[in-house]
Amino acid sequence: MNKQILVTRSSMPPFDEYVEEIRPLWESHWLTNAGVEHEKFRSGLGEYLGVGENVELFVNGHLALECALKALELGADGRDEVITTPYTFASTTNAIVRCGLKPVFVDVKPDDLTIDPALVEAAITSRTCAIMGVHVYGNLCDVDAIQRMASAHELKVVYDAAHAFGVRKGNAAAASFGDASMLSLHATKVFHSVEGGAVCFRDSAVRDRLRAWRNFGINPKTGEVECAGGNAKLDEFRAAMGVVNLRHVDDWIADRARAEARYRERLEGALGVRLFEPTPEVSLNHIYMPVLFNPDKFGATRNDVLEALAAHGIRARRYFYPLTSDFPCYRGVFNPGDYPIAREASVRVLTLPLYEGLSNEDVDMICDVVLGCMR
Repeated sequence: MNKQILVTRSSMPPFDEYVEEIRPLWESHWLTNAGVEHEKFRSGLGEYLGVGENVELFVNGHLALECALKALELGADGRDEVITTPYTFASTTNAIVRCGLKPVFVDVKPDDLTIDPALVEAAITSRTCAIMGVHVYGNLCDVDAIQRMASAHELKVVYDAAHAFGVRKGNAAAASFGDASMLSLHATKVFHSVEGGAVCFRDSAVRDRLRAWRNFGINPKTGEVECAGGNAKLDEFRAAMGVVNLRHVDDWIADRARAEARYRERLEGALGVRLFEPTPEVSLNHIYMPVLFNPDKFGATRNDVLEALAAHGIRARRYFYPLTSDFPCYRGVFNPGDYPIAREASVRVLTLPLYEGLSNEDVDMICDVVLGCMR
């Protein structure tokens, strides 16, 4: 077949709207270094997320996460262990390691594949400096339990919230939890600035340190280089894309919800197929469509389904596979048998295509192929 359906597709605003947003750049010639569009985007994003001024922008989510770890001064007191999960994207683990810290992996909860608070508490030692949770597929970690433990042991809490843009728990935005939360604004996410990232933070004193780590270590008030920072600034063109996309993101999320509802109509109740159930108090962003296959009941493996979809021009994704603890660069460092729930999920979960504009007819075609794999 000629038609290709990818696992995701970048949402795009009206072309003329973006052109009008960037038109003033030809007059100002100010293309980077916190120009008008950068500050307009930062202000609008803070308002949308409910964090006010406590947000800073970065060129991508990975460098945003690294700068957050540096700005929180993790490891400065000699404690260097960060309790986290191997069920995540490479960036999470790599950021910890690249900041000179040691990841301590614990398993995830079977209901939503986020980090298990009970195992976190058991893993805390005198060398623990922080807990890094990962909000998975828009499902939020148990933020209340994690914060109680962190407060009791005087630990920092950082969230990889790359999947959680726009997600809310009650009246609180996902970005508001922890000492810092990193958002990915990559083109494949629900909301994007082409490439980009953001850090939302609790203590406003963190702001200057974030800005220094983002800009070669230059203290924004004194102009002196006070740390070995890098270059992680967001330029004006990408900031402008963020400004425009903020006007449309709620409509995009609503359309994703429509497509996800269609998937649920077709797949819920199928033998050997498990869909993750939303938490009642959490409003989701419908960023991914993860399906967990039980080959003993379904009669086919996740990889069988992946291959069948590919034969029909449909690109699904094994997300997350493998566990970050199994990467060649970390092989031999961690015990593969320590995370049985995460490991099982890594070989059973397949994320199906989901994006704004995916038609019900395309969802039906995808589901037909999936269900056709049942034996």
